[in-house]
Amino acid sequence: MLELIQKIVFHVTGKTNLNYETDFVQDLGLNSFELMNIVSAFEEYFDTTIPTRDVWKLHQVKDVIAYMQERGLEV
Repeated sequence: MLELIQKIVFHVTGKTNLNYETDFVQDLGLNSFELMNIVSAFEEYFDTTIPTRDVWKLHQVKDVIAYMQERGLEV
């Protein structure tokens, strides 16, 4: 699933070289608008809704992967 997350983030932001520990704000320097665009792309790809209260838990790539897997939204 890491490769899929990498592709989605690249498509939205143009950022590359993500790994499980990559932090969207600290490492990639994304702002809140860019983060919401990424979340929207995740929602679209996985055909799901991510509640706002959950968005703030998704700091690193590994958080997104765990979140999707917990909901049975694997590739």
